[in-house]
Amino acid sequence: MYQTILAPLDGSKLAECTLEHIKELATGCRVARVVLLAVVESVQPPSWWPDEQDLSSGLSAALTKREAQIQDRAEVYLAGIARELKQAGIEVQIVVAKQIENQPVASIILEYSQTNKVDLIIMSTHGRSGISRWSFGSVADRVLRHSAIPVLTVAPKGCHLPLSS
Repeated sequence: MYQTILAPLDGSKLAECTLEHIKELATGCRVARVVLLAVVESVQPPSWWPDEQDLSSGLSAALTKREAQIQDRAEVYLAGIARELKQAGIEVQIVVAKQIENQPVASIILEYSQTNKVDLIIMSTHGRSGISRWSFGSVADRVLRHSAIPVLTVAPKGCHLPLSS
């Protein structure tokens, strides 16, 4: 039924609450592949910088170095999660996608799922509702509302954030 499961992870313990569900579904449904996806922001020059065209070589090099560090950190994080899943006999692929010009994370997840023949998206939700969800937005909510494929959202006990912050 499911050949490819996409698991967006953001480095939080809350996002990792999906891992037990992923293991169960992947082994129980004989899923061919689980894709762990992290979305990282592109590093932009400071807003006060006069002109992007006029970046000094020093600032440009610093931004490039910072982007590489962020990319590396995401890859190391996903590799650690992948090791855990591989120990359970699951085929895992890691993908780090770069967010460009404030592109919504939900759009990146949806685009990846459409262009890479994903059958199921599994992601956590913060369990927010009402005004809290409206004011903070919800990647899971946007993915759920706009996905053409099934989305399993997980909000396990002990991982809920308080309703009021």
